[in-house]
This record gives sequence, structure tokens and C-alpha cells, in this order.
Amino acid sequence: MKYLSYLLFYSYVLTLVLAGGWGAFGNAALDQRLLFDLNVRELPLTTAASVLSQYRFLRLIELGFGLFALLFIREIYQHPKFNALFLSIMSAGVLARALSWQVDGRPKPVFGFFLLYELAGVVVLFLYTRRTLVRP
Repeated sequence: MKYLSYLLFYSYVLTLVLAGGWGAFGNAALDQRLLFDLNVRELPLTTAASVLSQYRFLRLIELGFGLFALLFIREIYQHPKFNALFLSIMSAGVLARALSWQVDGRPKPVFGFFLLYELAGVVVLFLYTRRTLVRP
């Protein structure tokens, strides 16, 4: 379970860092096209700028969460407060995806994969870290 936990942790967190960095500082318009089949260049200029501004902001938050996790991995695996915060944020992401599926409709298959992969990460990390947490 230890190796699976670290595999899921690092693959999740590195995806946050890479996708977050690319979306925030890279070609956000291309990212929109690849992920959502959305050509922002077809939108009115102000709308396109607004969508890209908000998208870059959200991707930067994603990058920040990934960097937080990398910097505090020991604490996430050992300290109850860090562990609870990390797993709560990760779980909230899974719940948001599930809610969106119900409220907004079925997304592209890649987003279903993300939901299942993130859910597996939450479950495995939760179960494994019950053994690694240091209680005060």
C-alpha cells in the first residue's frame, strides 16, 4: 500500500504542477482547445480575455496546491492537520467533479478518468496514512 500511495500522490501532485504551470504561464488558449474543444479566439475579445484570465488564475491555484503538497509531503503523511487539509481539498475536488457530472452532464472521458484516479488517490492515501500519522 505504501508504494501505491506514493505513486498516486506523486502522479497527482506532479500533474497539478505541470498542468497548472502550463495553464497559467503557457498557451492557455491551446489548453482550452485541447481540454474543452473551445476556441477562445471565436469569442468576443472581452469574453475571451475574461475566460483566459480566470482560467490562468485557476490553473495557478492548481500549481500552488501542487507545490504545497510537494513541499509538505512529510507533513501530509505524518501530521494530522496537514493530512486532513490535503485530503479534504483532494476530496472536495472529487466531489466537485461528481456534482458537475450530475448537474452539468457527462464530460469528456478524460474528466471521468480524472475523477476515478483522484478518488482512488483519496481512498489509498487516507487508508495508508492512518498508519503513518504521528499523534500528539
